[in-house]
Amino acid sequence: MSISFATPSSSDSTSDASPFDEKTFETDRLTKDAQAMSQMKDEATDQYSKLRTPWKWRIRKSIWDYMEEKDSAQFPRPVHHRIPNFVGAADAAERLATLPQFKSANMIKVNPDTPQRQVRHLVLQNAKTLLTPQPRLRTGFFQTLKVGTDKISSDTPIEKLTSSKGAAKNGTPITLYEKYTVDLVVVGSSAVCPTTGARVGKGEGFAELEWGILSEQGNLDAENVLVVTTVHDCQVFDEHVEPWKTLMKELRAEKEEDTSDARTTVDTPFGKLTQHDVPVDIIVTPTRIIHVSNRLPMPSGVYWNLLSPQKLAQIRVLQELKKKTEEEVGVILPSGPKEVLPPTAERNGRGGKGKDGRGKGRKSADRKKDIKK
Repeated sequence: MSISFATPSSSDSTSDASPFDEKTFETDRLTKDAQAMSQMKDEATDQYSKLRTPWKWRIRKSIWDYMEEKDSAQFPRPVHHRIPNFVGAADAAERLATLPQFKSANMIKVNPDTPQRQVRHLVLQNAKTLLTPQPRLRTGFFQTLKVGTDKISSDTPIEKLTSSKGAAKNGTPITLYEKYTVDLVVVGSSAVCPTTGARVGKGEGFAELEWGILSEQGNLDAENVLVVTTVHDCQVFDEHVEPWKTLMKELRAEKEEDTSDARTTVDTPFGKLTQHDVPVDIIVTPTRIIHVSNRLPMPSGVYWNLLSPQKLAQIRVLQELKKKTEEEVGVILPSGPKEVLPPTAERNGRGGKGKDGRGKGRKSADRKKDIKK
């Protein structure tokens, strides 16, 4: 698999020719994480109650609390406001690597969170190209890593490449203007539905933003690329086991008291997904592989009409893409409604999606026609 490097414009703000400063990177990361965790502890309940999809917050909190209570979580802890690292994460990764879709893929995009670190390890160990984002897209876009190249020699210990710091230090930064093809996407989750593939992350929306940008730019075929997640068994919805059993009991009791609720029954804690939410096709736990039976529709492109000014202001690469698209189509793109961002999103991180042109970069005329107003 080769990457064709297009010549970026002079305004390509995602390129960075300065040498990697490991100490500064790590100090900045730890400082922002500490600040965010402190802020989250004080503000989370109030902030999340104001989000667009409060049902997601309720599921997250239920899962996070349960994993901490039952000690099914691993470092870093507490797992609240994170993609939770779970006991058996390495086993789930090994199981994922048995999938035919993993074996046949050349380039695999994997989120930078701790529970998927072994997935990243296996991608590199199997001589595949790893595509991983800068955490929260706060300093750039993506980087690629592949063992046995001029940048990463065959004798490089893989464990040194799979952390956020290792990927930033050893990876090759790429920009919006480069051509490559993503064959498989692996995401982290706080909770998932095995029937519809509905996924709840940690609340910042970066998996959706990254999917939107990659499909908008033609680097990912949204109709055909599968999305896989690795989670603990307790993170998979099953109303007969905890913590889901208790959550469903609470929701049904509340429904009986709420005369304004038109539903006759409460069958799931998962509410309606927003247009840009990315469901999953396959769920892998330490004990099983679940193929989603009735997956919800997959989005494609960036939904500018859903992207809030707050989120756009945080993400440099999205600002660049919006400016470039507006210049190409000669139209000012719409903005989404204002929103209260989760406390985690305030770590200088950065959002959105489209329609039609799935997986294939759209020409200016087509993109102008499809702009969401």
